Amino acid sequence: MANLVWLQGATDNGCTISFLNTHEPDVAQLIRRLEVNIAFHPTIHPSSGQEAMRSLEPYAREERPLDLLVVEGAVQTGPQGTGEYCIVGERPFKDLVRELAQAAHYVVAIGTCAAFGGMAAAAPNPTDATGLQFYRDQRGGFLGAAYRSKAGLPVVNISGCPAHPDRLVQTVAALLLGKGGAIRLDEYQRPLDFYGYLTHDACPNNEYFEYKQAAEHFTEPGCLFESLGCKGPLTHSDCNRRLWNLHSSKTRAGSPCMGCTEPGFPDEYVPFFETLKNRMGIPRKLPLGTSRNTYLAMAASAKMACPDRLRVEKKKK
Repeated sequence: MANLVWLQGATDNGCTISFLNTHEPDVAQLIRRLEVNIAFHPTIHPSSGQEAMRSLEPYAREERPLDLLVVEGAVQTGPQGTGEYCIVGERPFKDLVRELAQAAHYVVAIGTCAAFGGMAAAAPNPTDATGLQFYRDQRGGFLGAAYRSKAGLPVVNISGCPAHPDRLVQTVAALLLGKGGAIRLDEYQRPLDFYGYLTHDACPNNEYFEYKQAAEHFTEPGCLFESLGCKGPLTHSDCNRRLWNLHSSKTRAGSPCMGCTEPGFPDEYVPFFETLKNRMGIPRKLPLGTSRNTYLAMAASAKMACPDRLRVEKKKK
């Protein structure tokens, strides 16, 4: 049976809730089929207090094999490197992470906070929060750029706020079935199977985007990128391909993508519901891989070629 330890640091437990909502397999099926022993999880652990904390000791001392360490939430290293801003079981959370990461066969950072710092590391970052192996887009983080688990892999980052449960469950399955070496990671150590796409892919507003027909107000038809803050063309995720709860996504529900899977979230993606523009009225941040001149030329021709069925009539505010 494979032993899994799940730690929670600077987190709102959103990734835990997402994980508990996993479907096909659900959590119980995952445990049975993969023979997983969830040896420690603060939210669902059967014991509490010192009894729960003592259950970690055999894994930290390597008396029992720690097949998988999952870390949810950022590591708060302040004040002055003590880690006392985040205490778990009367110990700095950072000390638990370091001990168990050295013993773990694989390490997974679940959620953008654990991967890159996320909300916990938002400016001015008073608690000195960081991700496990990245601080925002800078390699290093808490464990350092050179860290490798006992299996020889870096931290596998499953980013998102929260992370989609499928991304975690399928990654855990691959690792525990001995397929860790087959997981292709991008430059931020995210599995390409989930982060090799843009949120923009399969968005129901794609036709509006192509013909530069922008919605100016929520609930109106049109693309949300040019005026209403959507970060879909800038964000790596499969949200519109995989969907949430087998049904929907932010853009399918009429809300803009907020860029929550990216290392710079949230600071680099605010405001969430407004697109910042330059003096020419062009979005300051353009779709990935697009130059400003190309965007200007494409936008002008696209608007001229727009079919009547997609044309969005401008309304006064």
